[in-house]
Order: sequence, then structure tokens, then C-alpha cells
Amino acid sequence: MPLQEFDVHSKIRGDFERMLAAFREVLTECGDADVAAALPWGDGAKSTSDPLREIHALSVAFQLMNLVEENAAGRERREKERDPSRGHEPGLWPHALAGLRELGCSAEEIAAALPTIVVEPVFTAHPTEAKRPTILHLHRAIFVRLLELENQMWTPAERHEIERAMKAALERLWRTGEILRSKPDVSSEFENILHYLKEVVPQALPRLDTRLRQAWKAAGFDPLLLEEPTSLPTARFGNWVGGDRDGHPMVTAEVTKRALERLHEEALNLIHRQLDSLVESLSLSQAQQEPPQYLLDAIEGMSQFSDKVPTYLHERPEPWRLFTALMRARLEATTTGDPAGYWRSHEIAADFALLRRSLRDIGAWRLGVVEASPAERAAISFGLHLASMDVRQNSGFHDRAIGQLLEAAGIADSNFAGWSEEKRVAFLDAELRSPRPFAPRGARLGKEAKEAVECHQVLADHADRFGGEGLGSLIVSMTRSLSDLLAVYLIAREGGLARIGEDGVLVCRMGVAPLFETLDDLRDAPKTLGAFLDHPATRASLAARGGAPVQQVMVGYSDSNKDGGILASQWAIHRAQNAMAQTAAARGVELLVFHGRGGTPSRGAGPTHRFLEALPAASFKGALRVTEQGETIAQKYANLGTATYNLELLVAGAAKSALENRRAPGEDPRLAQAAELLAAASRDAYQSLVREDGFLEYWSEATPIDALERAAIGSRPSRRSGRKALDDLRAIPWVFSWNQARHYLPGWYGIGAGLSRLRKDHPGEFALLASEGLRWPFLRNALYNAETSLASAAPDLMKDYASLVTNRKVRDRFLHIIQGEHALAGGMIDEIFAAPRETRRPRMLATIRLRDAGLRRLHAHQIRLLRDWRALRASGNDSAAEEMLPAVLLSVNAIASGLRASG
Repeated sequence: MPLQEFDVHSKIRGDFERMLAAFREVLTECGDADVAAALPWGDGAKSTSDPLREIHALSVAFQLMNLVEENAAGRERREKERDPSRGHEPGLWPHALAGLRELGCSAEEIAAALPTIVVEPVFTAHPTEAKRPTILHLHRAIFVRLLELENQMWTPAERHEIERAMKAALERLWRTGEILRSKPDVSSEFENILHYLKEVVPQALPRLDTRLRQAWKAAGFDPLLLEEPTSLPTARFGNWVGGDRDGHPMVTAEVTKRALERLHEEALNLIHRQLDSLVESLSLSQAQQEPPQYLLDAIEGMSQFSDKVPTYLHERPEPWRLFTALMRARLEATTTGDPAGYWRSHEIAADFALLRRSLRDIGAWRLGVVEASPAERAAISFGLHLASMDVRQNSGFHDRAIGQLLEAAGIADSNFAGWSEEKRVAFLDAELRSPRPFAPRGARLGKEAKEAVECHQVLADHADRFGGEGLGSLIVSMTRSLSDLLAVYLIAREGGLARIGEDGVLVCRMGVAPLFETLDDLRDAPKTLGAFLDHPATRASLAARGGAPVQQVMVGYSDSNKDGGILASQWAIHRAQNAMAQTAAARGVELLVFHGRGGTPSRGAGPTHRFLEALPAASFKGALRVTEQGETIAQKYANLGTATYNLELLVAGAAKSALENRRAPGEDPRLAQAAELLAAASRDAYQSLVREDGFLEYWSEATPIDALERAAIGSRPSRRSGRKALDDLRAIPWVFSWNQARHYLPGWYGIGAGLSRLRKDHPGEFALLASEGLRWPFLRNALYNAETSLASAAPDLMKDYASLVTNRKVRDRFLHIIQGEHALAGGMIDEIFAAPRETRRPRMLATIRLRDAGLRRLHAHQIRLLRDWRALRASGNDSAAEEMLPAVLLSVNAIASGLRASG
């Protein structure tokens, strides 16, 4: 099709119709013609006598729609790159470089900044992925067939075979059960994460480098500026699975140990594959070109591994092949524990760099770029650990652990959690100057103390063996004060991870990172951080790592949202980052902010380039950590092209924002004051709702939260301690439940009331936001993301779900409040943007409309199922309710597929 005629909506509709026709054909051949006829697209309007099979079919149809949309988005990006007149894709390298050139940045200035750009997606297993790994594998197979059908080179017979393979995959998808009958264990979640780290990401990174170099050349910049691999930005990866212990009893010290070992093993396997390829390809003969002397010297220096290399490689005059074979032999020595093996990532990266330089110096620069550079880049990105392992634990858990250590030491007042902050800090200050442990290794300890100390012993053993490689940070969730952070140093001392240095000051071999989550903790974050950075143990630990001191701080979007609503949460995080950056800078420390983003706007999600643009300039210099959680991992990294695209958004966006921040003026204090007033008004409206008597009753009955808490969609419990209270509920099921019931409340509630109150009480500030606010990336991003949630909510479906609330007064009161705020928010956002949503965001609305018919059918089924299931439970018929639960959960899966979001 001609470039100018390409229409992504037509592409999506056409491909979905073809996929749906194939699926209907498969259903008919499987004896489910009535189910095929019930699919509500095209002529499908008939009901079926088996609603469960209809729900399953709708779920599969939405899964196919998601794959079609992903493929169409990739096709649209390719079309834009083929025809630059169509404009650059926002957030990618061509767009970033064009923006920086327009800003006045020279090629030399950009090139100098690129090596400082380090992005680290951190994969987590939060329970938002409602699909079985088997289903995800089938999705990958179907997507590959979709890509193959894009190619016009096939003969009719070959195309028929591809379509036949597609239908076979569709049949497997239809015949495969979607519901996990029991919660996955941590090891299965870990293997799922490993799939992306082993199979997808290593293939994406070379493409990422190629795309930067191509965009650089197309921009007219000198290619020699990016010749060296070390002149490029770096993508590294992190992992929480096996290390995230916050409220997760299944993550034991043994689980953490095994995860670290597996990551090391797979990193070695990855490098081994790189070396196998190089041994095969680098057949350059010494007779054709003289090798540099330093390459021959390096071969001589590895002579101890000569007997591990096949004899024919010694006999052939092919020194480049021999060198890589010797590298492979040294790597194999690592697996046997030989001290002469590779035990630090920089060692093997240096050998790859030597290989690349030796090719360049003989004039084979192309071979250096194509063959050696990807291996060198892999060693830089993955090292000998594949992904760094963070260990996260809750501050309350640490309090109980220290109390038990005090008890084991025979100290009478062991209620550490009940001590004042002054007493806690004074005690910890004194203890951190002493090398003595409270309990020797192997001593009998309470549950929390035993788990905490054993975990740190595993980390200490790993550090003794590999140094700091593979170890991320010790993250303290629900950080409230200085003592919450110093407590970790004490536990690390008990486990041998922290030791007293020669100057009598404790040094911890892993960084301790606060996680500020609630509105109160975000407000106090600068004060807490300042006190922590001033502590001798922190200063000594930062200095021991070498280089410029960097302190990591994590900010949580989910709990702050649950605490005060989306606008108050976003502003509190923005304000805290600004203040913490100033706090760190005043102490000569660079701040590295780790963003705990989830999969929906209420948990920090949204377009990557907009998110990066909205970061406070003072808090972002080019290093970025960000979580990839639950279903977003499969959406972003399941397929090579999509993975490359999403990584490019991170790296290119980080580079653009970091350079823009160097030239950015300070934030307009007038806008900041208006945002402060708006956030306060929004928070008041949100909190007045969630704290109103009867609200929790409305939520517990108008949403499927009771079913979600029984779903086997993640190994982690949905509540931290099991208490039936909102503050104990994890933010993920909170968001998940509102999305399922089409309220989407955490993603928008409070914005309408906040803007309306600002207009009434502070008309000058409202007028300022209306006239200038959208040029402020923070406000533009916050309102854009909230509007996405607002548009996904459906007031009529809210009413249908509210019918499940048995108390009529509660139902009518809260439905009226929520629907009224929904209408108000839509009108106020339209006023700020000075145009209706229909003209501003037609693409988003078209996507929602395409899904509407199928979703409405699913919501009707879910409401009926919930009503019947709850009636069985209320009557005491638990066995019948248990038999019905899989049907309820099937509707949850299907709606999650239709919304393309869960929590």
C-alpha cells in the first residue's frame, strides 16, 4: 500500500477481522460453531448456551486484538522511517536527535553526554500478570506468524502453510486452559523473567546500538564520534524475583541464593554463545594480515588454557580465532571454580575490547563493529550476573527482626518497634561502631531475625566470591525515618555483609536505598535522606564503592496514589525528587532515582517519553532505574521488535531529557504554587471519598476484589499482613479491582473537584494553569495520563457493577458521587486543554470503541457470575462456590485482556 495511504486504524481493523475469521473457523472445526457465532464483532450477536465458553472465546479474541495492535504499531513505525515526511515517532532516536539539534546542542555535546546515559529496567513479578506462561508462549508463536504474513515474498503455497501454522496455534490457544489452579511459585516466576533476559533482550541490544548509529548518521552527525562501544549509552537490567521479600514468605534465603546462582550461570551461557559465534566467524588468516603484537602477547598470556583449545586451532595461522577460543576456555574455567577464570565483568569486557581494537588496527573496522562490538557490549550490559538482584524488605519486618536480636542478646527492653525515634537512632549509632554481632552464626533466633540474617549471609557470601557484581541495593519499603535505614546496616553487620573498617566506621558492601511510598513519607523524604547521607556509615559505604558518590532512592507511585489520589501522588513525587536532589547535591552526592512504576496510570505508567520529559530537571542527569511489572513485561518485551522499541524509548528519552535538563531554567514558582493548591484540593476530594463511612462496603461489593484475592496470579499475597483493612491491601489489587469494574477510580478521581475548587478559590492560579500549564511537562503528563483512565471508565457500567452492592443507600450515595466527579473531571480537563477529547485524542477513543462490544458482553457475564458466586458463599454452600470460582476468574482474565491492563 502507498505510504501516504497507510492508516493504522484500518490496518488494525483489517488484520483483526482476518484473525477473527480464522479463529471462528477454528472454533467451528472444534465443534463450537455456536461460540463462533456469539463473538460480538461483525455479524456476531447471538448468545450461546455455554457462557463460560463464550467468555473464553472473548478472552482469546481480545488476546488476538492485542497482538494485532502491537504488530500494527510496529508497522506504522516502519512506515514512518521509510518516509521521513510522515514525521518522527515520538521518543525514538530520530525524534530525540532532532529535538536536541533544535535546542542548539552540537553533535560533540551530544556525543560527550551519551556515555553518561545508563538505563536499567528492573523486572518484577508483582501479581498483575493474569495469564499463564503457556499462554504467553502461544502469543509469541502467533505474533511470529503475524510478522511472517507481513512479508510479500511468499508464494501462495508458502502463505497457505503460514496460515495453517497460525490456525494450529489458535487451536492450541483455544484448547489451553487460561486459569492457574494454584499460585505460581517463585521459581516459575523467576524462569519466566529469565526467558526475557536470556532470549529477547540480548538480541535487542545490538539492534538498539544500530538504530542509534543509523539515526546519528541520518541527522548529519559525524559517525566517528560513536565509533567506540564505550561512546554509546548503556542498558543494564535488574531483577526482583527471588530478592523481593516484602510481605512474601516464599522468598527465603535459599531462594535468593539459587536466583543469584542461576543469574550467574545464565550470564556465563550468554557470553559462551557469543564466544562460540566468534570462534566460528573470525577466520582471518595471519597470511593475509599481520596481527598486532598486543594480540599475540595476549594469546601468550593465556597459554595456561592452551591445552583446553582444540589442537587444530593452534596449528592454523588464525590468531583472532585462537584468541577467542582461549577466552572461551578461560570462561569454562570459571564454571569449575578455577581462580584463573573470569571472576569480574571488566576482565572479559577488556578482552573483547582488545579483540575489537585488533580488528580495527588491521583495517577490518567493519568486522570489529559487526562481530566484536556486540560481544563487548553484552559483557558491559550483562557482565557475569545477567541482571543485578535487589533485595527489598519492609521496615516493619526489620523492626521485628531487631527486636528478636535484642531478645537473643538478653536485652530486657527488646521492643525496638515501640522505641522513640531518638532512642532508636542513639542505639543504632552506638551499635554501628561495634564489630560484635548480637548472635553468632547458627544461633537460635526469632522468625524475622533468622530470615533477615540468613538473607544477608547469602549476600555476603556472594560478595566474597564475586565482589559487588550482581548485587543491587537493599531497598527498604515503607521508609519512614532515619532509623529505618540504619536498621539495615545493623542486620547487614549480623550477616557479615557490613564490616567495621580500619577507621572504626562501618562499611556496607551493598547500598541501602529508601523507598518512599506514602504522602507523609514523601513529604519527609528530603529530611530523612539528608540525615542518612550525613551518617558516617553511609559516607564510608559510598566512598568504598569508588568514583563519584551516588545514592539511590526509590519512589513509589502506587501507595501514594492509594493514599491521596493520582494528582496528589504525582505532585508529591515530583516535589520530593526536586528537594532530594538538592539535599544530595549539597553533600556532594549524586541522586539516582529508582521509579517504582506499575502498569496503569494510577501506578505511574504512561508514555515513556512523556514520563521522562516530566521528571524534575534537578533530579535527572542521565542515570535511570525503573520497574517493569507484571503484564507490562510481556507487553513490552515478549517480541524482539517491541522489546527494541521500548528499550529505545528509555535510552533515547533519557538522553534527550538529560541534555535538555542541562539547559532547562528552574521551574516557574507560580506554576509550582498553582500545582500545590491543585494537589491539595484534589487530595481533599479523594480522601473525603475513601474515608467516608460505607465506602469500603461499596468497593468490596461493586468490584470483584473478593475474587481477585483468591486468584492464582502471582506468588505474593495480596495483603502485607492479612488484615482486612485498606491500608494493608497492596495497591495492585486495589487498582485491579477498580479497573475490572470500569470505575478506574484511582487513575482520575479528585482531578475534577481539584480543578473546580482551584477555579473558584484561586482564579488567578487556575487561569495561569489554563494559559501556561500545558507547556509544563509535569502538568501535561499528569493530565494526559489521568484522561486515559477517565476515558477508559464507563459510567453506565459503573451503575451495572454498583447493582451488586446490597445496601441501597450505600450504592446510590457513592455511585452518585463517583459519576458526578467523572463528569466534572472530563469537563475540567477539556477546559484546560481548550478542546474536547474527541478532537484531541481520536486514536485512543477509536481503540476503546473497537473493544467496547466485546467488553460489554464480558462485563455482563462477570456481574452475573459475581452475584451467583456471592450468593452461594452467603448461603454457606462453600463447595459449590469453590466450583464456580474458576468461572469468575476466567471473566477476570478475559476483561484484563480486553482492557489490556490489570493492576
